[in-house]
Amino acid sequence: MAIRTRAESTQVFERVESNVRGYCRAYPTVFTRAQNASLFNERGDRFIDFLAGAGTLSYGHNNPHLKKALLEYIAQDGIVHSLDMYSSAKRRFLEALDQIVLRPREMDYCVQFTGPTGTNAVEAALKIARNYTGRTNVIAFTNGFHGVTLGSVAVTGNAHFRSAAGVALCNTTFMPYDGYCGEHVDTIAFIERMLTDPSSGLDFPAAVIVECIQGEGGVNEASFDWLRRLERLCNMHGIVLIVDDIQAGVGRTGTFFSFEDADISPDVITLSKSLSGYGLPLSVVLLKRKLDIWKPGQHNGTFRGNNLAFVTAAEMIGRYWTNRGFSKQVQQKSWYMGKRLHQLRERFPSIVGVRGRGLFFGIEFSPICLAGEVRDAAFRNGLIVETCGARDHVLKILPPLTIEESDMAEGLCILEASLVEALESNESRAPVPMEYES
Repeated sequence: MAIRTRAESTQVFERVESNVRGYCRAYPTVFTRAQNASLFNERGDRFIDFLAGAGTLSYGHNNPHLKKALLEYIAQDGIVHSLDMYSSAKRRFLEALDQIVLRPREMDYCVQFTGPTGTNAVEAALKIARNYTGRTNVIAFTNGFHGVTLGSVAVTGNAHFRSAAGVALCNTTFMPYDGYCGEHVDTIAFIERMLTDPSSGLDFPAAVIVECIQGEGGVNEASFDWLRRLERLCNMHGIVLIVDDIQAGVGRTGTFFSFEDADISPDVITLSKSLSGYGLPLSVVLLKRKLDIWKPGQHNGTFRGNNLAFVTAAEMIGRYWTNRGFSKQVQQKSWYMGKRLHQLRERFPSIVGVRGRGLFFGIEFSPICLAGEVRDAAFRNGLIVETCGARDHVLKILPPLTIEESDMAEGLCILEASLVEALESNESRAPVPMEYES
């Protein structure tokens, strides 16, 4: 079933590029083109994409509607780079975001354009909270991931990323995420006790930063009740609640924001990754107006004005979010994928957990090495999927939201075959025969 047929030249990457390169080590091929959920390499081999640029390509590779808008803008010599000056492309994006996303949800937020990376949005969010409250400490959560610049990595839990900082990472207190200590441990009650006990040793925080679904941390999902109680705790104590929606937002969970069904109102929201809809760099911070105490230019960046991203982002919002039709399509695909993954769990004892929401799923394996073995087998068989979690023991599934059902079904068949392949060498992990619906 393996698709690799002849050697490709990767020598220049290995000779010139830094050791820090990561994804290419798991997927050692040279890609040339892509369409929706399909990637093609130099040999012409096709791969189904269950990675989607780590969630950046939620609307598919080279989405034809967004591409048309982008090419028309370029053909008209539309301005590409404009710092944070006004531009017609930025105006259209802001109008779409305000009128289609924010106002219908009764969300009265300012929009701050940061540098184009997610970590820059997180850095800005942390600065907002600290400047507004006059406090420095931040509560972050076990298994959380928020970026690798110094402020962001300080609120990131994983030792692999933290160890590269080169300096002491401070002004952060980590608390247990929902379910971290087991389903019967109330972690919100623990946080509340720490906040109210003057001898807890906790420096009172400026902010709490949280992901509603932890992607890099293992696709851990906070319950809606947990999120609501966290919000109440922040409101009670005057703590800024930051929701990092960089990977889980912009439709990934079936709603535009991952927290909508929890019915909470964060003080600050970070968005990036799929915000442009086309894989172009774009990040924003949404902040409640009372928090907008910036002085002009205090948090700036040369590439805040990516007009190409504004064009595709406005087109994405207008095309997919003017009604609930697209959201329902994502939920239907989610139901199908969830059903198939739970059927795999029933068949394979080595799958110890399936979790997620929308088109954001994680498959937890035991032994932990199996996730990487399945990922590697999947790549050989024509499927791109990545691992995550503290020990890379979870397979993370992030297909484009626009994936055709036939491609999704084919990808799941490849995933199953790859799991069988990874298990063949150990009879004790062999699958239990079982028939199920396709």
